[in-house]
This record gives sequence, C-alpha cells and structure tokens, in this order.
Amino acid sequence: MPPIAITPPNEENSTSDLTVAGIEHSLSKTAPSVFKSATNANGTTLSDHLTDGPANENKFPKGISTPLAELDASLLNISLTSSPRPVPALGSPEMASQKVCTDHMIQAKWTVEHGWAAPSLQPFGPISLMPTASCLHYATECFEGMKLYRGHDGKLRLFRPQLNCNRMLVSTNRIALPAFPPTELLKLIVKLCATDGAKWLPKDRPGSFLYIRPTMIASDPALGVQRPKEALLFVILTCFPAMDGSPTGLKLLASKDDMVRAWPGGFGYAKVGANYGPSLVAQGEARALGYDQILWLFGETCNVTEAGASNFFVVWKTRDGNTQIVTAPLDERIILDGITRRSVLELARTRLVAGSANLELPAVEIVERKFTMHEIEEAANEGRLIEAFAAGTAFFIAPVGHIHFRGGDVKVPMKEGEGGQYTSVIKRWLKGIMWGQEQHEWGFVVDEE
Repeated sequence: MPPIAITPPNEENSTSDLTVAGIEHSLSKTAPSVFKSATNANGTTLSDHLTDGPANENKFPKGISTPLAELDASLLNISLTSSPRPVPALGSPEMASQKVCTDHMIQAKWTVEHGWAAPSLQPFGPISLMPTASCLHYATECFEGMKLYRGHDGKLRLFRPQLNCNRMLVSTNRIALPAFPPTELLKLIVKLCATDGAKWLPKDRPGSFLYIRPTMIASDPALGVQRPKEALLFVILTCFPAMDGSPTGLKLLASKDDMVRAWPGGFGYAKVGANYGPSLVAQGEARALGYDQILWLFGETCNVTEAGASNFFVVWKTRDGNTQIVTAPLDERIILDGITRRSVLELARTRLVAGSANLELPAVEIVERKFTMHEIEEAANEGRLIEAFAAGTAFFIAPVGHIHFRGGDVKVPMKEGEGGQYTSVIKRWLKGIMWGQEQHEWGFVVDEE
C-alpha cells in the first residue's frame, strides 16, 4: 500500500489541475524541505506520495531563494504550569466528558511574512481569536486523531504516529493552511506526551490511553475569501472513554438519497472540519432513532463508504465460496485514508491470507473495491454475510451488529460482546501492538519525563 499522498491525483480536468498546482505552490513556499524531498533529481516534479524517509539532496525549485522559516521543534520554548490539574478517576463522568485536558499544550504560530515562529510547550488554557478569524467563517481548519497508550509493560506508546503527521500535511495542503515537515510535528507531539504522560497515564493504569488532538486553524483576523495569512497549530491531550465495546455491536442507519458525506473531487480524503459539521444533523437524527452512527452511502447504486467517521469493513463469502474482507477503495478520495484502516489491511495481508505463517483462521482474500448496500443485503439473505466492523482511532475496532437500509433490517452475525472471529483477532493483534504485548515496529515508545 503506498504512503499517504501529498496531493490529489492529477485528474484530467482544470479544477483538479488548479488544486494540485496550488498545493505544490504552497508546499514550495511554506515547507521547502518537504517540497525538496518530494521532487525528482531535476527539482521540477512533485511526487504523488510523501515517504517517511529522510530528505534527499535535490535542489530547490527556481524562485525559492529565501524560504520562510519552517516549523522547527528544536526551537521549542517550555513553560511548565504552576497550577496542575487533577487526573479524573477511571470510569468517572469527568473521564467520559471528553473535555478534560492535561496540564500542558503545544502552540506554534505561522504568518505569511515570517513563516513559523518558535513553538511553545505551555500551560493548557484558552486561545485568543478575533471575531473575524478566518477559521470561524470559512472552515479553514483541520485536525488529527491519535492516542497515547499506557502499555501493559509499563511503557508509553504511540501507534504509527508518522502516518498521522503525514496525513495532517495532506489536510493542511487541501484547506489552504501552511505546510510543515511532518517529522517536526511528531517531535512536538512526543515532547507533550513525554511531559504529561507519566502523571495522566500512571503505570497503575495499564491498558488506558489519552486522546491526542493536533489541530491547525487559520487565525488570520481579516474577513475575505482568500488564503489565510496567519495560522495557529496546537496540540492537546484529552481524557477519552473507550468506545469500541457493545454487547450487541454498532447499530447503523444507512444514509438516504438526501445525505452525502463526500464526493469525487471534494475533500473527503482530508481530515477537515468541513467533513464533520454538515453530518451532525443526520447523525443526531440517527441517534434519536436508536442508532449509533450513519452508514454513509454514495450514488444511485448505494456504494458503501464510511460508518460515521470510521472506515467500514465487511466479511462475507462470495457465491464461489471464497471468504473476503472487503472495504471501500481510496482511489476516488471519498473516504479517509485511516491509520487503523491501513493497519487492518496490512495485518490481514500478512497474517490472514493463504500461505501466511501461523495462520489462526481460515484464509481470506483482502479486497479494496466499490461495493453496495444491495450486495450486503444479498449476502445476508443468502447466508453469506459473516461479520462487519468499523475501524478508526476513536471507535478502534467496533463490531457491527445491525444495519437499517431502506425500511429493512440487516442482522450481522456476531458473538455476544466480541464481534465475529476475524473482527476479534484483528482487534487483538492491534491491541497487542498498541499496549506493548507484541513488540512491533508500529509501536512508537515515548520516553516519559
């Protein structure tokens, strides 16, 4: 599977060309080292993908003689709080409120005149914005969702954090916010986790986590539909309840013709606030009817895309008798390139396909393709539907037990409280990596302070 992309694919229409050109221009001006590492030996063509490797020795493109200051974690200013906050008890209403944050936060300011100022680690608290700030009027903001885990071996871990930082660059590119070297963002996140992790995830709470929310907003205090000239990056750590367990599985309400979450040529692939706010009316109505999330469908054929804000997987047998794990593809850039989604697919391709060493379950085919709600209905009616689950940072791996579609109900097989056997084993593998029960390269150990 390729790394997360810097730009949308260069489609054959002027709008897409303008988007790609705009992203390339922004990268060259606001993060020239990233642009440099993504160009070829001639320094003229931007690669389709951002790799995790070091910058190469390509020359800067013409016209970038004095680039703006880039985000630089080595310049971090540290100011520790004099008023530490209490840590909520496990299972308390405060823990479940999703609004209790740790003692500190990261901030960094960008301006079009100077680029990135020195970032700061400072006491958690309010931020100041003018009422005319761009983000309040034009949805110029994006974010990431990550977790900091307290392992059963006593260590603090992140899970594949470089991919989150890469994806946040994708989002800032799409929403006209300044670029940055993803490795520098990761250093800032790690510093915040190292500072607050020991207190807020004590060693007597193995298996617990904090939610990490890196965010960038356009703080430009001028009205007008234009590229922002000022931006603020901040990172916070928040107490968060586990959301992956339900004895009956998630109940999903399939979207109707008047609901569209994302579309080709849009921004469904970017983690921007504009993807979420417009979905809240439908989500609220679904919950009022007793459902957990919307299963978002697209087009007249009712193609399955996402479950709420999570990627969706189905396990079924084909009419030829083959067992498949199926999820929607990324090629139309309607769905988010989820870190959990990517990890599920990579684990399944190495541990669940024919020929895998130590195969725990019957081998499956891993399929990324368009599929419809009608196909799920047919599989259920013909006894071929095996299980289904949602995958994302917040909901983790959550089994699906019920889907309502066009007046009918699809019952998804699952074991009580566990989900199906493929759902359960994938969830166990991921938890083992996240909480240190399996030593794996995806587990990024944080040395706490």
